[in-house]
Amino acid sequence: MKQDCVFVYSDDLQMYKFNDTHPFNQLRVTLTYDLLREINALKDEQIVPPRVATDEELELIHDRAYVEAVKAAGKKQLSEDVALNYGLGTEDTPIFPNMHEASALLVGATLTAVDYVLSGKAEHALSLGGGLHHGFRGKASGFCIYNDSAVAIKYMQKRYGLRVLYVDTDAHHGDGVQWAFYDDPNVCTFSIHETGRYLFPGTGNVTERGQGKGYGFSFNIPVDAFTEDESWLDAYTQAFREIADFFKPDIILTQNGADAHYYDPLTHLSVTMKTYREIPKIAHEIAHEYCSGRWVAVGGGGYDIWRVVPRAWALIWLQMTEQSNISGNLPKAWLDKWQPHSPVPLPLEWDDPKGLYPPIPRKAEIAEKNAKAVEKALYPIRSQRQNTKKSL
Repeated sequence: MKQDCVFVYSDDLQMYKFNDTHPFNQLRVTLTYDLLREINALKDEQIVPPRVATDEELELIHDRAYVEAVKAAGKKQLSEDVALNYGLGTEDTPIFPNMHEASALLVGATLTAVDYVLSGKAEHALSLGGGLHHGFRGKASGFCIYNDSAVAIKYMQKRYGLRVLYVDTDAHHGDGVQWAFYDDPNVCTFSIHETGRYLFPGTGNVTERGQGKGYGFSFNIPVDAFTEDESWLDAYTQAFREIADFFKPDIILTQNGADAHYYDPLTHLSVTMKTYREIPKIAHEIAHEYCSGRWVAVGGGGYDIWRVVPRAWALIWLQMTEQSNISGNLPKAWLDKWQPHSPVPLPLEWDDPKGLYPPIPRKAEIAEKNAKAVEKALYPIRSQRQNTKKSL
């Protein structure tokens, strides 16, 4: 029986854990799951367990030597020097027991979502354990060991022969996915993120447009620090719609980092839940307009796991399942269950209150800079469109 939407989940996703003080905390996936269950928005039949990605699948993107190094590191069988050559054992990606198995499960979760959509069992699929967009072919980076999105895109190409539009709304540039397909004209990557002048990984400039046959299929909009909802959404909406119309994808894969929020401790942006309502709404519309509804969404960054991520990620599922008109108070049972564990007061409502933060003094200047970034990023396709009109 076809389920319109599936939610890929297992408690085993918690195995991906660097240590107790690391900012990357998969408890946020459980918090989101529990919030959706508490409001009866997630049914038993919509939940599907993840599988573990095979080595062959991981090696669609990652070098075999790297996969073997990750296995050895998780068993304490890798020297420190060798581990560091692979980006393992750093402050960002500390070594932890069974890290290969935990990481392969996150990749397998995203592949599970892909197979449900592309086998016709579901129209949309959500895999919040994924979105580890900084992983490279032979190196861990930025809390990411294996790059599930890149593996999933290569898997979609190899098994299903599809053109993929990858949309990354994490506050950090989606570097690992961009570079993996930088010369591929059948994968279009679009990342909107805080400018690399202030934030890891320091890439994602407007001028990064692809190379070789892939030139013109990489789009970046680096927004200024302290960007607010209106400017962020203007940039996202314009770019997403125009890029989709230019590329005409067969499927959309969205990475939904929730770290552009004002509360996030690792970034410098100032968006609110208003933005996290709109992100999946526009993705949903475009998936139906261009891809017969085929849409896979994954998680990503998000380091205020209590006040931001559960609400933001729940709204993706609520949009997928056309329950997105939810507002008002969060369920009391969820608040009562989790508040004793939270170091900060949990939000009481789905939306943020007005006046969440003091007015941003450079608001007009920031909006103008962001508008110019959009103009530069989209100039090639706008120019092409104008030339086509003139020739008709």
